[in-house]
Amino acid sequence: MAVPRHKHTRSSVGQRRMHIFITPVSLATCKKCSKPIRPHSICKHCGYYKDKEFINVLGKLTKKEKKIREKEIKDTQKDQKLGGGMSMEELSKK
Repeated sequence: MAVPRHKHTRSSVGQRRMHIFITPVSLATCKKCSKPIRPHSICKHCGYYKDKEFINVLGKLTKKEKKIREKEIKDTQKDQKLGGGMSMEELSKK
């Protein structure tokens, strides 16, 4: 069995461990429905990627869920057309 040859000080152990950490997940917004998604992936909410539909999300839902989802999509599209979905406070911060 291997035995450490020399004692490792707290600072040398800390310097090695300093680069071992978990990075936060980076998120992008979907252009179609403005939901947060992972970059370079299909949106699970609307099924679009780069302005093309890859998954028919509405086809897999029941009638009741389908109406709710269509209403949400229409509301988000209206918000994007009107003002981009930003309030006056958010505009003043930029």
